[in-house]
Amino acid sequence: MTTVRLTQNMMVNRSQSAMQNALVRLADAQEQVSSGKRINRPSDSPTDTTSAMRLRGSLKATEQYARNAGDGLGRLAVVDQTLFTVTDLVGRARELALQGANTGSAGQSSRDALAAEVDQIRDELLNQANTQYLTRPVFGGVTAGAAAYDDDGSFVGVAGAITRRVGDDVNVRVDVDGQAVFGDGATSVFAELDALSTALRAGDSAGLATSLDALSDRATTVSTMHATVGATYKRIETAQSGLVDRKLNLTTSLSNIEDIDLAEASIEVSMRQVAYQAALAATAKTLQPSLMDFLR
Repeated sequence: MTTVRLTQNMMVNRSQSAMQNALVRLADAQEQVSSGKRINRPSDSPTDTTSAMRLRGSLKATEQYARNAGDGLGRLAVVDQTLFTVTDLVGRARELALQGANTGSAGQSSRDALAAEVDQIRDELLNQANTQYLTRPVFGGVTAGAAAYDDDGSFVGVAGAITRRVGDDVNVRVDVDGQAVFGDGATSVFAELDALSTALRAGDSAGLATSLDALSDRATTVSTMHATVGATYKRIETAQSGLVDRKLNLTTSLSNIEDIDLAEASIEVSMRQVAYQAALAATAKTLQPSLMDFLR
């Protein structure tokens, strides 16, 4: 039969170790209450720490997607408003061409007045073609310059699509090809309006008929591009709404992993404090020194 001898030092060491463990558990509970987090360092829960890191990565990506969507909507809103104006201007130019073709408005002074208004429309269309968003022309492609068209109506931008990523593997174009809307050089709306102005001043019926056809085609083109912008805007809005829900779900999941139940944690602190105080009291009674302890 084996006999285990318990010495005074063994009892002291074990008691001190038990009290130290109780104190550590109390400190951990107090730290959780003060921080509001169940995980304050990776060693608290390596598995949950890994899950939390993945959730944070997904949350950061979602927030970036939301910022991209906001930028895309802002850019498309500018394009949308500009195309409304362009549509009105092209429509007004067609009305002037019809008036000029009317034999009742064949007087030179009348035709000159119509041509002068067409010239004003051309200048305003040029301004609209150079509309900017955050100092960059929205119809200039990927140009770093400040204009998409020069005064001659020639495209001086850099062809290319501006896209924004609004989801995992979801890239959306948030600009419009200026050449597709306004044309370029001799085939641009500016050249068409120049031709209309010339035909009005000269009373050129054939030229007016040609201008009417060209402006009708231009109006159709602008309308088609406008519809595309509207569809893209709606798509990004839908994606943005989904990102809000996704962010909420990720935040909730992360909170479930990292955050504590404050009421439950407060009770846990009280229980561990009571346990520690009880351990102190029990140890003090168990390890009371005797006269022999002082004589050794």
